[in-house]
Amino acid sequence: MTAGGVYEPVQVHFDDLDAMGLLHNSRYALLVERAISAYWHRLGWASDPGRSAFKDVFLAVREFKVTYNTPITGVGEPLVHFWLERMGRTSGWYGFRVLSADHAVVHAEGYRVNVNLDPATLRPTPFSDELRAAAAPLMLAEAAPC
Repeated sequence: MTAGGVYEPVQVHFDDLDAMGLLHNSRYALLVERAISAYWHRLGWASDPGRSAFKDVFLAVREFKVTYNTPITGVGEPLVHFWLERMGRTSGWYGFRVLSADHAVVHAEGYRVNVNLDPATLRPTPFSDELRAAAAPLMLAEAAPC
């Protein structure tokens, strides 16, 4: 089990389901996106630099990997547990798990890598100190020895 991070409730709607009544595979990534966005919006992040509490507003997904374990069946409110595995100079690596509301089932897990881009050049640029400070609660506690 991963210590630390944030648990964010998300909604599965009827139109997220496939013909068999299972959450469509593409929607797991959407649930993760919504959970991470909700966290950052509560802290004041906005895509509009004039409204954002952070100057880092141009973040692009570089990589996204999802492993599907147990399907979500039907509508409901699962949880997305996410954390920062590491935060480099210009990119951050989120780990995540999509869980049942009672935390008993791991429906999917994976990671997402974001890159902070300069809006003028579209080249990687360092994260601000403000964003790093706001990201601190997402960093994992040191792992206990096995």
